[in-house]
Amino acid sequence: MWREYVRQVKPYTPGEQPRDNNVIKLNTNENPYPPSPRVRDVIKNFDYSLLRKYPDPAVNELRQAIAEYHNVDKNNVFVGVGSDDVIAMCYMTFFNSNKPVLFPDITYSFYDVWAEEFDVLYVTKPLNDDFRINPDDYNTINGGIIIPNPNAPTGIAESRETFIDIIENNKDSIVIIDEAYVDFGAESMLPLIERFDNLIVVRTFSKSRSLAGSRIGYAIASKEIIKALHNVKYSYNSYTMDSLTIKIGIEAIRDEEYFRENINKVISTRKWTYDKLLELDYSVFFSSSNFLFVKPKGISAGELFERLKDNNIYVRYFDKPRINEYLRISIGTDEEMKSLIDVITSIK
Repeated sequence: MWREYVRQVKPYTPGEQPRDNNVIKLNTNENPYPPSPRVRDVIKNFDYSLLRKYPDPAVNELRQAIAEYHNVDKNNVFVGVGSDDVIAMCYMTFFNSNKPVLFPDITYSFYDVWAEEFDVLYVTKPLNDDFRINPDDYNTINGGIIIPNPNAPTGIAESRETFIDIIENNKDSIVIIDEAYVDFGAESMLPLIERFDNLIVVRTFSKSRSLAGSRIGYAIASKEIIKALHNVKYSYNSYTMDSLTIKIGIEAIRDEEYFRENINKVISTRKWTYDKLLELDYSVFFSSSNFLFVKPKGISAGELFERLKDNNIYVRYFDKPRINEYLRISIGTDEEMKSLIDVITSIK
């Protein structure tokens, strides 16, 4: 009889993680470069005896380092195990009305999974034919709004004014701007945290700081919002981040020079790849992220996905309405992207 009470949800499908190391992995938007050398030093010198004790549930040291980096108070910062954990906590904390949460129809595919998991009503708002947001679509009754900027899987960034319009017209709702990819070229909403007490900006160390394997995410918002998030976290799981990860995060966010160097390399390689794909007559959206959203020419996206895989190159294909003619291609190293172009050219 217990099977009758199992929660039935359609799970999020993560990008494939091939076991073979002899592949070019461009399907999960990981940074192609290693994290800061300071991270390596933390691991090398870490006092493993600390692992016998519970970590700081408030993650105060890392929150302080993040606060100093963004020039805010520590009490404006909430830390979680990746931005997925942070956003899930936001769902549990703020999306509890009988009004629907709003987000785009083409977006990070975890948003509707969380809604179903936490029994949150939701309505998706269609992007236009250019895959852009219409702010007027969000000027309606709702129980909260969440939008990524840049968007995924398109890589398209909206202006700060677009989100100001949405927030000003929804002062009774929490508005979450998911800035997982913002470091690669989009305008951040962080400067407006003090202006809007209903705004939450979510960031991650997974992309621009090369720590997808360590799982660090954070939110910056008003102190009242952060306090509410902590209250729910402590009622759910107090000790979410381990001691080693805390130390790693502190050193990663303090190494600004290395961070900027890697960001610039990714942006440069993105531009080169963008130009090469245009030369092949592919349709490519201008990206403010660490990936490109590409419509092939002369071959279907699904077939190209399989042909690339046959050549040990993994990209992401979403067999979904409106985007099933596109591939999302993460930006790798210069050598990896040259190999990608060479294989595409040979297939073409």
